[in-house]
Amino acid sequence: MSAQNSKTKTLFIGLDGCTYTVLDEMTRELPDVGVTMPFLARLLKGGVRAKLRSTPNPLTPPAWTSIMTGKNPGAHGVFDFIRAEDKGGEVYWTLYDSRDVDSEMIWSIANRNGKKIAALNFPLTAPPPPETSGVIVPGFIPAKHLRRNSHPSGLFETLKSEIPGFDPKELAWDFDNEKQATEVLSDEETYKWVSYHLPREHQWFQVAEYVLKTEQPELMAVMFDGTDKIQHQAWPYLDPALLKNDPSAHDLRMREVCLEYFRNVDDYIEQLVKLCGPDVQVFFASDHGFTASVEVLRINVFLEEKGYLKWAVNDGSEQALRREASDFANLDWSKTTAYCRTPSSNGIHIRVANQPGEPGIKPEEYESFREKLIADLKSLRNEDGEPVVVDVLKREEWFPGAHMDKACDLTLVLRDNGFVSIRNIQPAVVKRPTPAGTHHPDGIFMAAGAGIVAADMVERRDIRDVCPTLLYSLGLAIPKDMEGKVADTFFTDAYKAAHPQKKGAPTRKSQRQAGEDMDASEKQQIIEQLQMLGYME
Repeated sequence: MSAQNSKTKTLFIGLDGCTYTVLDEMTRELPDVGVTMPFLARLLKGGVRAKLRSTPNPLTPPAWTSIMTGKNPGAHGVFDFIRAEDKGGEVYWTLYDSRDVDSEMIWSIANRNGKKIAALNFPLTAPPPPETSGVIVPGFIPAKHLRRNSHPSGLFETLKSEIPGFDPKELAWDFDNEKQATEVLSDEETYKWVSYHLPREHQWFQVAEYVLKTEQPELMAVMFDGTDKIQHQAWPYLDPALLKNDPSAHDLRMREVCLEYFRNVDDYIEQLVKLCGPDVQVFFASDHGFTASVEVLRINVFLEEKGYLKWAVNDGSEQALRREASDFANLDWSKTTAYCRTPSSNGIHIRVANQPGEPGIKPEEYESFREKLIADLKSLRNEDGEPVVVDVLKREEWFPGAHMDKACDLTLVLRDNGFVSIRNIQPAVVKRPTPAGTHHPDGIFMAAGAGIVAADMVERRDIRDVCPTLLYSLGLAIPKDMEGKVADTFFTDAYKAAHPQKKGAPTRKSQRQAGEDMDASEKQQIIEQLQMLGYME
């Protein structure tokens, strides 16, 4: 082990999709398994934990952006993987990137207050904002863009020359590898999918270790995203409620590779924490939790049944065939008043005719139309008579801010927290043959180290609280326009007395810059990735 790094005050480890359902199992003694994550178990005995309530639609891009900004999607402007524009006769789409984030991120706030930062594998950090100094290696981009979007210039070449076995294809999203699972998820392909994330997380650990040793940032942040990805495909082997009493050879093999993943992550956490030294405050957070989805709601089929949309007629032309096979709802836009764009959005857009002759409802009809739509949605029952949609969120109530109008008019909360389907397949509601992993609104928020209270589980926090809590750990003032609050119950009374909270000037607008966009084939690769994880179809 190298010498301890006394300069890193705050270590932030993101665990995408991590949930106490799994983490509690990994940090306790299990028959014939032992403790899978012994270091984390020991660390948390002297620390604190809380459930972390995610964004209204608990989805990776808006949730991580809320963690990085301390604001809700209505303020920061990110709602989905896909940003779409309804032009009346057609809907156009592109992928969100950092230029769509309309709120200052923690990296910039810390930088301009004199703190050196490192942010590794966080989504929507490419291209790096021009005002950011420190180290940024973005996540959720193809390998060829990793070099151009790593900051500072030349960092990628340095990592390649200094880290043994450095492989950008493993570090980034290797779409050619990952899309193998898009067609048929056979037993072997499922095993390979989980196995693939073991060396990938090791790559990110090696980068984090190198940056921590050489740069000694005051805020060191790294996100491990395999937790989310393997849970999407291997939830039945991780949820204790779904483990079989008589597992097959494949079940045992899958269980073991999942445990191996968490053992490895525990080792990475231990090495990073020890490298930071005894005075570090270490925080963990996830963008959402996980649970089991047991049914499928084909929302656009239901909306057609209620007269809100019409499917496009396939005339057999090449264009019609392409549209029908596309990743979005293939609709007759002239006869559609409400529809869902993507499964990941879990939301419904209402089409309003702002100009005479445009398709959609009249502006003055909006409120009455929306109330009828809400009533129709809440009336939907499955074959057991249970309500499928348990809540319908209005955008002005849940997404306040300058970008509220970009949110879905209505966001659906399903009884099993699942994502909707937008496919044109009957019936509208169907039971899944086996439970599938899906997002739960409650993730994790944990802390340990110097000045952190030993309190086990405390009250639930909001996802917007992560950013101000990290700023407080760094000794910085909390911008007065930040929506989140410092998790003050995470800190000892003595620490709070010695470090009173300070309110600071508002956050600043990011100076957006032009960046290299992905080409059509790269965008399609990302779509295929999202398909495999269940966010798109």
